[in-house]
Amino acid sequence: MRRGDGRLERKRPRLHSEGSEVKQGKRGRLRSNRRFALPAHSKMPVTVQTAHRDLWKWCRAQGLAGYDPYDGLNSRLFQATPLKKSRTAQLAWIQFHKRLPINFRSLTGVPRERNAKAIALFALAALADFRRHPTKENEIEARELLDDLIWMNLKGFSGACWGYNFDWQSRSFFVPRGTPTIVPTAFAARALCEAAEVLSRDEYLPFARTICDFILNDLNRSEETKDEVCFSYSPLDQTRVFNASLLAGETLATVGKMLGEVSLTEWAVAAALYTVRRQQQDGSWLYGADSHQLWADNFHTAYMLTSLSRIIDAGPVPEPGAVATGSSDQFDNALRRGYDFWVERFFLKDGWPKYYPDRLYPADIHATASAIVALVDLRGRIPGTLMLAEQLAEWAITNLRDERGFFYYQRRRFLKVRIPYMRWSEAWMTYALARLREATGE
Repeated sequence: MRRGDGRLERKRPRLHSEGSEVKQGKRGRLRSNRRFALPAHSKMPVTVQTAHRDLWKWCRAQGLAGYDPYDGLNSRLFQATPLKKSRTAQLAWIQFHKRLPINFRSLTGVPRERNAKAIALFALAALADFRRHPTKENEIEARELLDDLIWMNLKGFSGACWGYNFDWQSRSFFVPRGTPTIVPTAFAARALCEAAEVLSRDEYLPFARTICDFILNDLNRSEETKDEVCFSYSPLDQTRVFNASLLAGETLATVGKMLGEVSLTEWAVAAALYTVRRQQQDGSWLYGADSHQLWADNFHTAYMLTSLSRIIDAGPVPEPGAVATGSSDQFDNALRRGYDFWVERFFLKDGWPKYYPDRLYPADIHATASAIVALVDLRGRIPGTLMLAEQLAEWAITNLRDERGFFYYQRRRFLKVRIPYMRWSEAWMTYALARLREATGE
């Protein structure tokens, strides 16, 4: 059946009812036994266009700089103590700032800074705005952000790469400030490749090509069979994180397709095969392959669906190697199984985004934003995704938007965490709303 706007409408997968209190049922599925009453709003609802405009305005007023959930180790207070080298103390200090609903960063000496991944997301948002409305003003905005992104590129590696502006201690390894990692690097690559398509191929594509050299020469690889590969998170670790490796594959596939380089697309297929073969029976993907990474969450699943879709969209290249044989159907099947699990288990009927499939709280703005981006990317491949994207945007605007234009971090069981995080929340929602407006033509 077609809607009035011409888009195909399909029967949505069964979701959980609005704001349900949840209990564990068979096979780990959620069961609902009551409904939440959503808060009443006396003011007129805010449109996607207004929310997008006001968010851009607020972010520009901050100079696109701000705090991050994981920037606690930038604290001058913490760095002045003998605990600064303690792994346990580092983890505790990061979690102290990340989990508290009150922002103590100004008191502990954490500065507001620009983040390379945030700039990549803002550049992607500006490019989406330019495609929707190709004015000189929008072109200048996109080019200035791309210039900033290129300037933030880290030096001393085989190719262009980016990292975070803070030290970061994970459960398994420590990443010093300025260490290149694949996640910000892959989003920078996405921005550069899209700029090559709509602004200047000669200006941006050669620079994007050097990112492939970083991936292939500086990242570590786990090659468990001769036709699959898993790229590490950074040059310093040997972790096998599925979404990170697939982001590397997305970069290789996109650049390889644009330049007709068969070897790059073959590496991308090998990365996709590694991830697809480790999909769970229910269609989910765990965070990683190690024993301390055995969970699934909303936004990393969205990352994987987006990257896998883009690898598929890159399509076969002339004279592909044997590694690519029969992979397309396998990838399509995995994508659909992953999508069905994600939609059924991570979203309530009203658009509430769950962080984990078996928990109602927290509802995180990052999950909503990355989901909107994934759903827009999947339109045309899976019916009904744009309808769900619009619903998620409406939920976020109603429940997590501040009147000043920015978006809150999380809604928890008893409170909202109203801290505006520039990379995690604001850059992602700017990108998501820009993509949604581009897709709907509004």
